[in-house]
Amino acid sequence: MNPEKDLQAIFLKALERVDPYRMIRNNIVIEEDTLVIRDEEKTLREDLRQYEKIIVAGIGKASAKMGLAIEELFQDRITEGTVITKYGHGEKLSRLHLIEAGHPIPDTNSISGAQVLCQLASEADEKTLLINLISGGGSALFTLPQEGISLEDIQGLTKILLECGADIREINCLRKHLSRVKGGHYARVAYPARMLNIILSDVVGDRLDTIASGITVADNTTFAQAQAILNKYKIQEKIPFAIAKLIASGVEGRIPDTPKEGDRVFSTVTNILLGNNLAACRAARSHGESLGYHAHILTSSLTGEAKEIAKFFTAVARDIDQGIADFSKPVLIIAGGETTVTIRGTGKGGRNQELVLAFLIDLMENYPSCERISFLSGGTDGNDGPTDAAGAFMTSSIIQNSGELGLSPQEYLADNDSYHFFEKTGNLIKTGPTSTNVCDIALLAVT
Repeated sequence: MNPEKDLQAIFLKALERVDPYRMIRNNIVIEEDTLVIRDEEKTLREDLRQYEKIIVAGIGKASAKMGLAIEELFQDRITEGTVITKYGHGEKLSRLHLIEAGHPIPDTNSISGAQVLCQLASEADEKTLLINLISGGGSALFTLPQEGISLEDIQGLTKILLECGADIREINCLRKHLSRVKGGHYARVAYPARMLNIILSDVVGDRLDTIASGITVADNTTFAQAQAILNKYKIQEKIPFAIAKLIASGVEGRIPDTPKEGDRVFSTVTNILLGNNLAACRAARSHGESLGYHAHILTSSLTGEAKEIAKFFTAVARDIDQGIADFSKPVLIIAGGETTVTIRGTGKGGRNQELVLAFLIDLMENYPSCERISFLSGGTDGNDGPTDAAGAFMTSSIIQNSGELGLSPQEYLADNDSYHFFEKTGNLIKTGPTSTNVCDIALLAVT
């Protein structure tokens, strides 16, 4: 048993399960003229003969791979279509137009791509089937600000929100109220076309109104809540003036809020969730068991500050190692979700790397006899924060290695510089772009 190799192999198996191309080809077929979509709960059948046009729109890090599968499935049934994905996540498409754009900070391509998709949607009618391929990253990649809000305003706000520790739901609440496509607005643009939305969830809890900022889903957040988030993080004075002005206008009722439940624009919409973090966790469990571990899924809804979540994992690891917890060794604990990092330093890293570094420090300080404990955390999209690493891992050997290299883990953590720490110890995980995104996977092994 080799935990270092095992954890990385288990992580890759989890990624394989949520590969967007495979998910579509395994769950969607065309039987004569009927489109059949199967998820874990139900089967949807759609008669394609009632449509004069079939338009495909893709939004997110997985959209190009999803689009490739849809092209192979529908072939010349596709009238036209465009997919927007992150730079470096493209595929060679034959029937769909590809646009690569900025993430996590939107850029001009994010806006031009949104304009293209909105044009396609606005020309659709009752005889049009609009298939939307939605995945993580869509909030940044699909950006069309309200009148009076510039791209620079959105970029500035996004940077502030990412640095202040706001979670994804809070970030998306603000995004929705500054957008002409988010928070159900895209469904309004496409109405009365028939919309089938095939979704890969990157959101803890799989809330459809949060994935890609809920472009095809009724929004239950309000301008007042957006204002409260600004107040909570004390960033009211830091954000662009145009944004503060628009939110204030919304709070005062001078501009309409996002489309709510019961709005007729959602009467032609069906949302189908094909992949999520739980599916990846289950694949990790299955492969862990095949390698001889007693594997357990702890949760697929992990949230919180990375440094604090790390202490929870070290407590679990210590109890298992000491025989206090009711787990038989060798044990594999699997947790999915998405932590946050409040940036106070000037270093480079991501939430997964910071989680592993904080875990290492807590072990060193409180449980130095940790020879049998290994830990890995990685982002399923292959990019942890603004880095080229998916995450990091640690085994007991890293303590000796860091000492020999003269590295202080505490100093690197204080500077939010987990990337350079693990780069020097050789413990980064680099998968390259995975073209999927279902949050993060943390793997704890005690042998």
